[in-house]
Amino acid sequence: MNTAQETAVSHVDAHAARYSDWHQTIWHYAEPAWREYRSAAFFVEKLREAGFTVEAGSGGMPTAFAAHWSNGAGPTLGAYAEYDAVPGNGQAASTRREPRDGLSPYAPGHTDPHSALGIGALAGLLGAQAAIQRHGITGTLRFFGEPAEKVQGSKLVHGLRGYYDGIDAMLSFHPFYMLPLCNTVRLDTHCGAYYSRIYSFICDEAETWGLGQTDSPIPASHSAARAPGANVALFCMYSSTKATLESMLAHSGGWSLNEAILAAGQATADNLPAHLAQIQYSWRCPDVAMAEAILAVLDRNAAHAAATAHCRLVSRFVSRTRPGVANHVLTEATWRNLAAVGAPTYSEEAKALAREIQTNLGLAPMAEPFLPALSELVPPADAERQLRLQMPAWQSNWTSDDYVEMTWYAPTVRFYIARPMLAAPAGYAGYPAWVANALGGLRPCIDPTVQVAGKTIAATLIDLMGDPATLAAARAEWLTRTSGEKRIEPLLPKDFEAPIDYRWPEYATTTRGEEWWIPANAEIDGLGPP
Repeated sequence: MNTAQETAVSHVDAHAARYSDWHQTIWHYAEPAWREYRSAAFFVEKLREAGFTVEAGSGGMPTAFAAHWSNGAGPTLGAYAEYDAVPGNGQAASTRREPRDGLSPYAPGHTDPHSALGIGALAGLLGAQAAIQRHGITGTLRFFGEPAEKVQGSKLVHGLRGYYDGIDAMLSFHPFYMLPLCNTVRLDTHCGAYYSRIYSFICDEAETWGLGQTDSPIPASHSAARAPGANVALFCMYSSTKATLESMLAHSGGWSLNEAILAAGQATADNLPAHLAQIQYSWRCPDVAMAEAILAVLDRNAAHAAATAHCRLVSRFVSRTRPGVANHVLTEATWRNLAAVGAPTYSEEAKALAREIQTNLGLAPMAEPFLPALSELVPPADAERQLRLQMPAWQSNWTSDDYVEMTWYAPTVRFYIARPMLAAPAGYAGYPAWVANALGGLRPCIDPTVQVAGKTIAATLIDLMGDPATLAAARAEWLTRTSGEKRIEPLLPKDFEAPIDYRWPEYATTTRGEEWWIPANAEIDGLGPP
């Protein structure tokens, strides 16, 4: 590393306690997709304190932001924060299974964790800013707040609105622990296409279902014929999609389809038909053609379900992303800096907490309780080779993440830093999900992820800021990969608006205080009778 890079990395080191505190703040906010109000405000406040100009609510998204800071003419480099949590994962930062204070276990929690993603990226940004100021480097830093990654919502909107235009290189980081994507940089195989669509069934005129019938002398009576209603349409959609699932695509390529019921019922009384029901489908595919095939089946099923139940159908996309574009030039540059920083290591304090978790699960505590891979680097070519072994030869991409939309607007690199996960004793079936969630909130366990990510981003930003030749080569490669027959135009119109107005799960403030939208209840929380 050069002197400026050492300054950037040292700045991250010197402020480790601050970033640990900031991470705890975001981790405990644990706000879900499109409802990350406090989390976004926290990032905006810290960026403005650091001298950044920040547009809050960028792209028409209340929990997004776009930040800008410049030290004169030069390259423009970008990075971003995510900070959405996942409902149903309200684990405390504890060595035993228990919810966060005052909340149901069905409240959200950071599973990946995006809290470490956001604060790690911010640490790297501020480290780079410090080095730029100290060494008189010229250039511009841009930093984005990207909400709703779990429904892959914000990045395609920012892209369509032009927020990524003019960026010379974009850095994308994510915590991960599964080999081969552990402490490495993606080479060729990037994330694939992701589609998400909400189907709303609306029964506007239940009374016209039996129009012309004379079997009821009192049409307003509850015994009069009426439409089956929106819940029946939702049921038909759900069951027909399950029935056609195996016939949508060949059983190859690692595609998946999942659903979530956003609203069911909405009847005005118990003897009236349900007026509104909504179901969201999300699917991950290696390529756009596969995603479109699933879309055709879903649209057909929805139309039939609506007709069956005398409902009106409204469909709306949540997300529709293109597969990612590789950039070998940026992969090499980022890997060089990750290798110089090194993989995360774990203190005795972290190991003691890990052993306590093992003991509480009835396991014998291990001398080295963390997965060995967490502290090892995987060269990009080795990671690529291992990843390809898990895929058929024809498959071009694997899993999904909405960073892929960035890759179509600017040269982008995607790298991974290990998040804490425990080694399993021989014959153990696997740790319950709460363990990973808890480790993400225990400072000694998660702070190494934040620190390594921050140092890698800081070093890479300074490296690229002072290397116009590398940036020019990255741009040339990007143009080659995104032009001509290889180009895929945006899959949504420029005026596409983020679907923030749906009934996304969120916290609610009542006379009882702040609670999750499904209130804590001893009976359903498994804590005993109410």
